[in-house]
Amino acid sequence: MRIVIAGSSGFLGTHLLRLLRGHGHQVSALVRRAPGRDEIRWDPYDGRLDPSVLQGVHVVVNLAGAPTMGNPHSSSWARALRESRVTTTSVLAEAISRCERPPAFLAGNGISWYGDHGDSPVTEQSESLGDALLTRVTREWQEATAPAVEAGARVCILRTAPVLDREAAPLSVLAPLFKVGLGAGLGSGQQYFPVISLRDWTAATAFLAESRDLAGAFNLCAPQTPTNAEFTAELATAVGRRARLRVPDFALKPAAGAMAPEVLGSIRAVPAALETAGFDFSDPTVAEVLAAGLHR
Repeated sequence: MRIVIAGSSGFLGTHLLRLLRGHGHQVSALVRRAPGRDEIRWDPYDGRLDPSVLQGVHVVVNLAGAPTMGNPHSSSWARALRESRVTTTSVLAEAISRCERPPAFLAGNGISWYGDHGDSPVTEQSESLGDALLTRVTREWQEATAPAVEAGARVCILRTAPVLDREAAPLSVLAPLFKVGLGAGLGSGQQYFPVISLRDWTAATAFLAESRDLAGAFNLCAPQTPTNAEFTAELATAVGRRARLRVPDFALKPAAGAMAPEVLGSIRAVPAALETAGFDFSDPTVAEVLAAGLHR
């Protein structure tokens, strides 16, 4: 297959590109600089992408976007977070819609689309709740795929949970703190915190890319979603320390700013669509996700 990836230089994109090439696919990267081998230059902020670039391409994957980690009190950070995701998705969806034979579109997105659902299981059929920053961004992010959907392209929305790996946030930030005994539970600890291992994320995304008919939203998360308390205990155990500290709600809310709903909200996500499609997870529990991420 011929596959084009936007955001291939990021953490997830780098590993996905490597896996897809390992599967024998011809993979090209969209870049914003002078292109090299197997690269295609584009500028999503000029508003268009020549659809001829996608001629003969089977799958387009968009993982482009400004880092989620940043200053939650910064309006420029929030603006970049939104615009980088919505703009790139919109430009790619428009280009796909103008292709004579529209390629499939795997559109990156986030599990924050659902908002706070308490302890209720959250599948792809669950609604989007609330007005938190990342929830609003993910709604617009998904809406930007509309031209591709309307053109009849096979579109998969990748509602991705935090990918736990020692080389990337949040685990690259949390693991060192836990190792020196500064690990702490957040709020009540009863809120659900979906996660996924890097190898399951890349395998699931490749699974969707290589499918002929799967489309719609897909929760990319481990089958067993832990609470914050369970996650905290498992990470402390994994690094050989105890986590006795707890940061209460009243301290977290002002410190976390626009990201407070992400650490205090609860999404008990279930990867129902992937499981129905027959995808097998290598790391179904938080303990296995952490083991894979810390020792990869």
